[in-house]
Amino acid sequence: MISISLQQKKCIGCNYCAEIAPELFRMSKKDGKSVLLHATHKGDYQNLKTNDFFREDALKCKEVCPVKIIKVHDCKS
Repeated sequence: MISISLQQKKCIGCNYCAEIAPELFRMSKKDGKSVLLHATHKGDYQNLKTNDFFREDALKCKEVCPVKIIKVHDCKS
């Protein structure tokens, strides 16, 4: 399992994450910022725990994000 988090308020709307992993991210029609699909919200962050199937795409999104607002961590067992 992995945990993905997104700090949406700092998103600049570059769309890289939604292009790389449309199963995880989309761009909001409301404000043009990234949205982590099926996430829970805690403060300024959107959080999602998901299986390892999405690990590679999530890590690619983390790497290409120009403002470094995407975090990917292993979930504790």
